[in-house]
Amino acid sequence: MTDISLSCECGKTQGIARGISPDSGTRVVCYCDDCQAFARHLGREDSVLDPWGGTDIFQTAPAHIAITEGREYIRCLKLTPKGPYRWYAGCCNTPIANTGSASLPFAGMITAFMEIPADEERILGPVGWYLQGKYATKPLPPGRKIVGFPLSLLVQLFWNILVWKLKGLGKPTPFFDEDGTPVTEPELVQGRKEG
Repeated sequence: MTDISLSCECGKTQGIARGISPDSGTRVVCYCDDCQAFARHLGREDSVLDPWGGTDIFQTAPAHIAITEGREYIRCLKLTPKGPYRWYAGCCNTPIANTGSASLPFAGMITAFMEIPADEERILGPVGWYLQGKYATKPLPPGRKIVGFPLSLLVQLFWNILVWKLKGLGKPTPFFDEDGTPVTEPELVQGRKEG
């Protein structure tokens, strides 16, 4: 297991992801239009999206994540009223993570916020799934064309969430107060519809 430094692009928001290994989470690349819209809204397409419009995400438990500097810069938006919370560093609009409500022990860390050493596959594991390939901005390389959200990933995700819940890894979380209130009021981005 490895501790990974976290930092926004300008360095004002920093933290640490503790105990990270391929067994502590699941790595995916998501091509969905909402992940692309999040990066575009922040003006971070070039630093977040891969050449096909995908976002590299490490799904882990919130308790693994701590913000040590710049908590005052943490911002949140929702693309739809029922959609996930999308967290970012307001100092420079670097995306941090996607979460559900405070009761769900899950955080999809955007790897652009992680200072990952060169041997990233040893630390995070290889990308296990490429999601929502139909939203890719151009034809995907062979082996990446996945139209939806695979059942195998849903099973893995539900299992991880159950284990994290039983281990109490939903807290502490840098995204919600003890009573489950978001640490900052989410901004609802206008013009998006529930998908």
